[in-house]
Amino acid sequence: MITPDAALLRLLTLAAPVDVETLPLIEAAGRWAAAPVLALRTQPAHDLSAMDGYAIRHADMPGPWRVTGEAAAGAPFAGMVGAGEAIRIFTGAAIPDGADSVIIQEDVTRDGETLTLTTDGPGHQGAHVRRTGSDFTAGQTLIEAGDPLTPARIGLAAIGGYAALPVRRRVRVALISTGDELVPIGTDPGPDHLPSSNAIMLAAMMGALPVEITDFGIVPDDRAALASVFAEAADHDIIVTTGGASVGDHDLVQPALVDAGATIDFWKIAMRPGKPLMAGRLGNAVALGLPGNPVSAFVTATLFLKPLVAHLS
Repeated sequence: MITPDAALLRLLTLAAPVDVETLPLIEAAGRWAAAPVLALRTQPAHDLSAMDGYAIRHADMPGPWRVTGEAAAGAPFAGMVGAGEAIRIFTGAAIPDGADSVIIQEDVTRDGETLTLTTDGPGHQGAHVRRTGSDFTAGQTLIEAGDPLTPARIGLAAIGGYAALPVRRRVRVALISTGDELVPIGTDPGPDHLPSSNAIMLAAMMGALPVEITDFGIVPDDRAALASVFAEAADHDIIVTTGGASVGDHDLVQPALVDAGATIDFWKIAMRPGKPLMAGRLGNAVALGLPGNPVSAFVTATLFLKPLVAHLS
């Protein structure tokens, strides 16, 4: 038997990451980045006002000022702010040339074009200004390769200048439940059978991962039937079996895999629950045999199946 750490290392060496495809951002959500995402632009691209108020030169404090124009987001003031002048400015608007600070509108009164300070006003030069590049600069890494493309990262990629991203395709996972004692969920198992719970549990465990799952259902303890299903599932990236991986007369997963053309890399690990874990290759697929006991299946899927999917993604 080998240790769980050694088993995981050997499992991950059985397969390389899946192919890359480029998808529009809306379709890339939920996938994992296949390469670092570097900002194509600087954000903000200009110094921007963080508040509604008036853009001034801090050197002109404490005023008063003469209001000579207006700046809004997407509609900048085109002129220069001179001595004693102020520009009405709104949140997100570019700071006009010559100005360096913003007085918030609650700190002033305005009479026509005359602006008067009613409080201490901005305490320092640059108050209420979002500096150019304070979010990120062109060329800065926004998303690392392998990062899940969460909604926040999709938004970050969009504002960084991207409409599409390279991602790993979904990992194709085949789920195969084995055992004469199993019946489909939702049916009456009677006294001699039990509901087949492992496949639905494993699918739920992988719900947040970039996978495409095929459930091959329940396969009886029949070597030829198992080998046939394994051959059919060989076009997947991962074949996951539950049950039939121990040493009893009805534990036929390992010989059936060999019958289908698989090579077994290891079988049995020094861990409880989960001792009869098995791994190998069938064609281009990694074959991972989990115990049939639901608790053991859950534990080994957490420690081995989910890291394997992450490695391929």
